[in-house]
Amino acid sequence: MRKPAILLAVTAYFGVLLLAMAALGISWYRAGLAPDQPIAFPHTIHVSKLNLPCNFCHIFVDRSRHAGAPPLEKCMSCHTAIATEREEIRKLARHYEEKRPVEWNRVYSLPEHVYFSHKRHVKAQVDCSECHGKVGAMKKVRKVGSLKMGWCVSCHRVRGASLDCATCHK
Repeated sequence: MRKPAILLAVTAYFGVLLLAMAALGISWYRAGLAPDQPIAFPHTIHVSKLNLPCNFCHIFVDRSRHAGAPPLEKCMSCHTAIATEREEIRKLARHYEEKRPVEWNRVYSLPEHVYFSHKRHVKAQVDCSECHGKVGAMKKVRKVGSLKMGWCVSCHRVRGASLDCATCHK
């Protein structure tokens, strides 16, 4: 009679331990999805409030493999006169005056053997939110799409895009 109770207690103990480890693992994993940035950039204002399209700031997205961070000149074309009293804008202005680029922390990265072109996806009329989520609603930009091979292949299948390995693997 005591054996089932002991077995139940041991099973419950290890079950709780397993759940705690899984929760801790998930929190560690998610911690890397939204890295802190050297300057807190409010997409919520620029995208949702001002309705700026992604390519207003990410000016190379339709011409390059990489969307790239906006050049400081682009930011300062507005911020020499707008919100100049805010600390994050002051940081931006210091970088600009010192001709020192902002070292943004990547949110997305792909292995070297994967070829990805933003230009191709823009030309195929894939909306930025398909991979990056609703950035305009994010206080802090975070990774939304997994960018794992199966995730990309699923999208290619749905859109009728090439499934040839050489399309993405060079």
